[in-house]
Amino acid sequence: MSKKNSKGGSLGAALQSTFTVLAIVLAFITGFLVFKYIFGNPVNFEGNNPAGMPLQGNLLGTIYKGGVIVPALIGLNLLVIIFSIERGITLVRAKGKGRINVFVKTLQNFLDADKIEDAVNACDKQRGSLSNVMKAGLVRYRSLQHDSNLVKDQKILALQKEFEEASALELPMLSRNLVILSTIASISVLTGLMGTVLGMIKAFAALATAGSPDALALATGISEALVNTAFGIFGSLMAIVAYNFFSTQIDNFTFKIDEAGFSLVQSFAAGAK
Repeated sequence: MSKKNSKGGSLGAALQSTFTVLAIVLAFITGFLVFKYIFGNPVNFEGNNPAGMPLQGNLLGTIYKGGVIVPALIGLNLLVIIFSIERGITLVRAKGKGRINVFVKTLQNFLDADKIEDAVNACDKQRGSLSNVMKAGLVRYRSLQHDSNLVKDQKILALQKEFEEASALELPMLSRNLVILSTIASISVLTGLMGTVLGMIKAFAALATAGSPDALALATGISEALVNTAFGIFGSLMAIVAYNFFSTQIDNFTFKIDEAGFSLVQSFAAGAK
């Protein structure tokens, strides 16, 4: 692995970490602002009073009555959207400019004709993670062809090691931030459940008052319970779907990288001396 690639990987990791932290902070700040100034807008409530009942049929005011857990749930839902978009962009960039199957076939044709330079140029045009791994292997392939100090088996092992190192540099980028989606899938439901429990406590407290139950407190407690349940389930559903989708895409892409690397090693083994 070259120093240039190492520095580039370190810089990329630092930028990704910074982006992750900023995304989390901004998502929760945005969640609070949306809750406070959009859902909590006085026009959504009777008498323009957010402490009172929401207007009949006003969904924004009803959501506001979900209580203090709602901003956190909004932030979690925003994080699912942000990291889904980020992962989608990353996978598109990783695949490169052209179709992967066509690219791999083109490389195989160049290898069969022993046109290593043309294969390297094809990698430069394709770009993406697969082309980076293949280019590293092709450069090593070319140097091993003219290396008389190693026997055939040693050359094959050296080429395989080059692929492993190049893959180790590229593949972690594909799965980065997936752990956040998997975590949200779990904690979104639990956070919603916490809000539900708080809402039910308020509702039962309103029923327990002497004389006539406090209708406002009862309605507020029920709203809080239902709104938090809905937000928690919705966030978890989005996170599960996104996580499974991107995991499948990454597994398929990893398989293509392994398949292309194996094909290159086999081509080298067939022609090596």
